[in-house]
Amino acid sequence: MLASPNAAVSCVLRVKDSRPVEQRDPGWKLFGKVPPREGPIKDPKRIQKEYETKSGRAGPGNPTSPRHSVRKNLDFEPLSTTALILEDRPANLPAKPAEEAQKHRQQYEEMVAQAKKRELKEAQKRKKQLEDRCKLEESIGTAAQIWNQEILPNWSTTCTSRRVRDLWWQGIPPSVRGKVWSLAVGNELNITHELYSICLARAKEKWSTTPAPSLETEAEDAGSSNRESSLELIKLDISRTFPQLCIFQQGGPYHDVLHSILGAYTCYRPDVGYVQGMSFIAAVLILNLDTADAFIAFANLLNKPCQMAFFRVDHSLMLTYFAAFEVFFEENLPKLFAHFQKNNLTPDIYLIDWIFTLYSKSLPLDLACRVWDVFCRDNEEFLFRTGLGLLRLYQDVLTTMDFIHMAQFLTRLPELIPAEQLFQHIAAIHMTSRNRKWAQEYEALFISHHLASAQRMYHTLPHTEIPVTTQTQLRFEILCCQHSF
Repeated sequence: MLASPNAAVSCVLRVKDSRPVEQRDPGWKLFGKVPPREGPIKDPKRIQKEYETKSGRAGPGNPTSPRHSVRKNLDFEPLSTTALILEDRPANLPAKPAEEAQKHRQQYEEMVAQAKKRELKEAQKRKKQLEDRCKLEESIGTAAQIWNQEILPNWSTTCTSRRVRDLWWQGIPPSVRGKVWSLAVGNELNITHELYSICLARAKEKWSTTPAPSLETEAEDAGSSNRESSLELIKLDISRTFPQLCIFQQGGPYHDVLHSILGAYTCYRPDVGYVQGMSFIAAVLILNLDTADAFIAFANLLNKPCQMAFFRVDHSLMLTYFAAFEVFFEENLPKLFAHFQKNNLTPDIYLIDWIFTLYSKSLPLDLACRVWDVFCRDNEEFLFRTGLGLLRLYQDVLTTMDFIHMAQFLTRLPELIPAEQLFQHIAAIHMTSRNRKWAQEYEALFISHHLASAQRMYHTLPHTEIPVTTQTQLRFEILCCQHSF
């Protein structure tokens, strides 16, 4: 007996519906997640077993295909990338060729290896930085103990010893830096705390009677050296001192202190007044000394011959310093010196800012303090030696530049300068030329320039226009200069 057509169709449908759900073609499992499907609820153990089989975690009795065995390290591989790279394509797209799948698998493994290598390298770098920091802190603590217990109590007898000079070169610990600077700079001017208070009171009195400065009056007052214009320039210039620290600007914790020291100095030395660059020197001293002691060190520092020549803008003396610098420049760095000469790059273009601020504006603050450490010991010679050390450090870069780029580079040095590397280059600079040290070379150039100036004035001007006393003085100076040679 034949079955009816409806019965046959019903039988076919029942056969189709009875096919196991897991035998369906797998879809594109984006991000490693199987999309929800309709079907009977599976036993959790069965689901876990299927997952282990597909992910390559099956036991030895359940071998897996190569396609699934590549995902045996799910603990270390992001599911998102493995899904995109190693899983099958959607059912409606052609299957990925075996060669392409192998290529993608290899590229993925290479990327993972490179990422792990970078992470390991960065971890090693961080570990080394931490170790170096711990060593530095330990060495600073040991050095501070030596300075406090052995050197400072016996300063007059130990400050010139070889051991102390070596410790000095390595950098003075911040905890004793201010004390060492004060002792090294000295107080030849015999300034007392009471004198500072008197000068500060005069400055405050002047501020109360001086109108507030404006940007329109800045250009007019910049060229004036009288006390009133100096007080105005201080207010206008103080906000530009170490702006990245945000402690010397209006409202900052050291704004009033810096303002007081600079104002007191203009009353103490009205003949010098305030010159741009002084604020950086005073700021560095404030960070390391008490207010009155900072003022004493500030006034004595500016009273040194080199600083006084620059801050009083004595062109004759400044040219003598530049000439002495070039002598040692040519002696130590002849190729770079010739390159500078070829491009007409003179020392005044980059040295003025370095000397005016004692490198506190040009170098990172911690590195500038190390330069100050040795400057307080070796005086002006070390300022010019540091300049030659900087040129030596960057000579390979500078020799490839023209005038404009060299001037821009030297007036705005890199923000990150390795301290130890710079001091190695400074140590390699020899401050001896033709068997003459810095002081001897500067003195010889000073006499030569002074003699040339006196002879030029004596021979070019008619004697009838020169007073007799002036003629006698010029002849005496010429004879003295000739005798010095």
